[in-house]
Amino acid sequence: MIVDNALYRQGRRVDSGLSTEDLAGVRAQAVEADDFVWVGLFEPTEAELEAVADLYDLHPLAVEDALRAHQRPKLERYDESIFLTVKTLWYVDADDQVETGEVNIFVGPRFVITVRHGEGSALHEARVTLERTENVLAHGPSAVIYAVCDTIVDRYEDVAASLVEDVDEVEASVFSTDRTKDAERIYVLKRELAEMRRAVMPLRDPINRFISGTVRGVDPAAGPYFRDVGDHLARVADTIESLDSLLSSAFDAHIAQISIQQNDDMRKISAAVGLVAGPTLIAGIYGMNFDRMPELHWPLGYAYALILMATSSLTVWIICKRAGWL
Repeated sequence: MIVDNALYRQGRRVDSGLSTEDLAGVRAQAVEADDFVWVGLFEPTEAELEAVADLYDLHPLAVEDALRAHQRPKLERYDESIFLTVKTLWYVDADDQVETGEVNIFVGPRFVITVRHGEGSALHEARVTLERTENVLAHGPSAVIYAVCDTIVDRYEDVAASLVEDVDEVEASVFSTDRTKDAERIYVLKRELAEMRRAVMPLRDPINRFISGTVRGVDPAAGPYFRDVGDHLARVADTIESLDSLLSSAFDAHIAQISIQQNDDMRKISAAVGLVAGPTLIAGIYGMNFDRMPELHWPLGYAYALILMATSSLTVWIICKRAGWL
């Protein structure tokens, strides 16, 4: 669906008086040197995207990528336009799951087209914020690229913060005195970090190219704004690497804890066996069918056997207690 279709002139939105669906009409009003049109699409049908592609002469390969929406972050040039793919992320805390979407951006002479897939990082907020900052919007289509990337990367930081909380919970659980089953959650979090890494790491190259001002069609004067996005992106990348390392250490500690708990169990089992081994041995010997057995006909033999059993068990208990087995 077409979410918005607006004309911008000298850093301001122009009321065209036309409906959002009138793509050609709004396009025809971009007659001044610094005019440009920003068309926002959300999960468009093939027919909707083809209509936009025909009007703005978009490359068919880029259109195919935008329609399928299963691309890694990348920046490509097609003739006089560029095509940028950015992954969107949002976090479902109940499932420890990072969900992904995608935003594809076509930038050409006097137009920007954003094609969004997934529920994460709605671009309406970015558009409203950008329209309030005339000095930024004056950079033209470059400002739209910045606003979209800035909004998406800010969501990356929110997702990273949520993952930090979950990793802290895992660490506390691993080193608690309770018997916990953290291996599955550690695996899930590492898998979600890998999903996040696939969105963050490839985006660093396009942002660095925008910062350096080497991308034709992107205003070099917008470099400082992209530098701010690059700083946030680098911070998120560092957080990902740090969390991945912490989860690996937590998993190793979890395995070590399990091994220690198993050793404790074996010591307690051995101590329990030792407590009953002496009495069992004595009862077994005196229970054998022999007539000539020491103390067999002694009136106090039964009490003697019981005392001997209790003494053997007490001796084993004292030894195990001092060794920390009980």
